[in-house]
Amino acid sequence: MTTVGVIGLGDIGRGVADAVGRAGLELGVCDLSAEVTAFFAPTAHVAATPAALGARSEVVVVAVVDDRQVLAVLDGADGALGAMTPGSTVVIVSTVSPGTIASVAEKASVRGVDVVDCGVSGGPAAAASGSLVAMVGGEAEVMARVRPVLDTFTSLVVHMGPLGAGLKAKLARNLVQYGSWLAAYEAQVLAEAAGIELAKLAEVIRESDKLIGGASRLMFRDTVAPMPLDTHPGIVDAMAAGALLAHKDLRAAIELGRDLDVELPLAVMTDARCDAVFGLEGRDVARGPS
Repeated sequence: MTTVGVIGLGDIGRGVADAVGRAGLELGVCDLSAEVTAFFAPTAHVAATPAALGARSEVVVVAVVDDRQVLAVLDGADGALGAMTPGSTVVIVSTVSPGTIASVAEKASVRGVDVVDCGVSGGPAAAASGSLVAMVGGEAEVMARVRPVLDTFTSLVVHMGPLGAGLKAKLARNLVQYGSWLAAYEAQVLAEAAGIELAKLAEVIRESDKLIGGASRLMFRDTVAPMPLDTHPGIVDAMAAGALLAHKDLRAAIELGRDLDVELPLAVMTDARCDAVFGLEGRDVARGPS
């Protein structure tokens, strides 16, 4: 039976720990909040320090908030790394910089401890149900060794590449999320100025997204480079038709914004970059007058 320690019992860490315990693995936890650790006391070992947890864990999952905390719980005073045994593994699910992952891995290697970075997506609800989506970076052999642990709290695990690739993928995934939120905000600015009830707009968007897909709809190519000249004409024509439709709709929204004295900088930027989105940058795509 693998012994798993979870450091950080916030929205994500608590769900991870709960899923590990439900799967029947031997669980240990560590958090500054006695109230949170008390929840796990009947079913898990509660460690007073990260070092105490590291000393008894084959796999340590780190789910704290930021880079500073990751470094503190692993390599600070009473950090877990100093007490972990050779052959054990650290899994970092915190969203931190790739540089922090590299720093931790360098310190861990001196002690014979492996590191994988595991960006997760899905939020607290997915964590609570054990259905997070995991983007993992690290050596394939190490990932295979910790895969039974990852499977306890995920619905999908994708090996993104070498160490650091998981967090880089998570940062890219977050860019989609926050960029989408900005687009939704700008759409609400326009709708509100036009006298549209925002709750009704939200209802329509949620339902239509089920039919047409969200931000990943055009993420089907293996590169963002412009489509090569020998691309099948049918594909080029389909993408050009999509780009033309997008330009038309965006320019209509921008014109409405002008009429309502509402600035729509994201819409203007999207119109300017739309050909690149459709893989048509550099091609002669008729868009009509500016």
